[in-house]
Amino acid sequence: MAGFDVGAARAQRLEALGHSWSFTLDDDTFTLPTELTRKTARALRELDDNDVDGLLHALLGDAQYARFDRHDVTMQDIAAIMEAYGRETGLGLGEG
Repeated sequence: MAGFDVGAARAQRLEALGHSWSFTLDDDTFTLPTELTRKTARALRELDDNDVDGLLHALLGDAQYARFDRHDVTMQDIAAIMEAYGRETGLGLGEG
């Protein structure tokens, strides 16, 4: 009897969701991962609950975060992005 095949399960999830989730802001497109690595999850755990910039930086990475930071974004915009991201990927980040 074969055990659980992590690679096969991951492949199924990625086939269903894709490797990344994207959103557009002022004609600029950003991508977030559909699965979090342990390293990213650890970085997110170490953040203060109210550290929105830290959350975005950890998810977007340095280059994308630098582009994102140039936009005039409201907290409501960020909440809408995180709500859609959680709903579509099942990650549920930013929920209190």
